[in-house]
Amino acid sequence: MNFSGVQVAAFLKQVNEQWGYDFSDYAEASLQRRLQRCMDLAHVSSLEDLGRRIFTDRKAFDWFLSHFTVNVTEMFRDPDFYACLRTQILPVLETFPNINIWHAGCSSGEEVYSLAILLHEHNLLSRCRIYATDLNPANLEKARAGIIPVAMLKEYIHNYRQSGGIGEFSQYYTARYGNAIFSKELRDRITFLQHNLVADGVFNEFQLILCRNVFIYFNRALQEKVLELFVESLSPLGYLALGTKEAIMAPNVQRRFETVSKLKIFRKKY
Repeated sequence: MNFSGVQVAAFLKQVNEQWGYDFSDYAEASLQRRLQRCMDLAHVSSLEDLGRRIFTDRKAFDWFLSHFTVNVTEMFRDPDFYACLRTQILPVLETFPNINIWHAGCSSGEEVYSLAILLHEHNLLSRCRIYATDLNPANLEKARAGIIPVAMLKEYIHNYRQSGGIGEFSQYYTARYGNAIFSKELRDRITFLQHNLVADGVFNEFQLILCRNVFIYFNRALQEKVLELFVESLSPLGYLALGTKEAIMAPNVQRRFETVSKLKIFRKKY
C-alpha cells in the first residue's frame, strides 16, 4: 500500500464533504484494498492523484464509486439459505395479509430476483412489496433493468435447483442477444431505491430484512448502528437475514433477537 491511515482518513473526509458519502466507519483492511484497486484501475500512484480526478468531476467520482463499493453477488447465492427461507420463513410470512421486504445492499440485483422467484413459487409475490436498496446508483440502474448475461445462467440454474427450486428456471426470463431479462411480473414487485445505511433512516415497517455479506465491510461501531436501524425497521416478530460469515455482536441488539437458523436468520422478539 502506498498510503497511511492518516492519508486514508483525510481522503475519506474529503469524499464526504464533497459528495456526501461517508465511508469512515468501514473496516480498515477493506478500505485499503478498495482504494488500492481504484488507484490501480485509474493508473495513479497516490491518493492525492486519485483525489485530483474525483473531487472536481462528478463523472469521475461516479466511476470511483462504482469500483470502490463491493459488487459481488450471484443468483441463489448460498443455496442452503434460500432452502431455509422456503421451509422455515415463507410459511410464516404467508400468514400476513401484506408483506414488506427490504433487501439492503442489493448490489446489481441477482439476489433480489432470486427472492422474488421464491415468493412467486410459494404464491406470495402478489402480496409482497420488495424494496431493494443500494448506495451505488450504477448498481441500482443495472438491477432495475433486470438483465443478466446468458453465460451466467448455467451456474444460476444449478444454484436454483440446489435451493429447492420447484419450476423451470426458464419461465422467469426471456433470452435475447446474449442476455436474459427477468419477467415483468418479477420486476414489477421490486422497488429499487438509493439508501445509505450509514446516514439514512427508517422508511417502512418490514416483515423480513435481508442484508447479506455487507456487514463484513463495516467496523464494529457501524455494524451496531445499522443493526439498530434494522431493529427499528422490523415489525414485531419480523425476520433479519445476514451473510454466512456475519453475526449480531452487540449485546444490546442480541437481546432483541432469537436465532432461527445457523444460516444467520434471526427473529425479532418484540
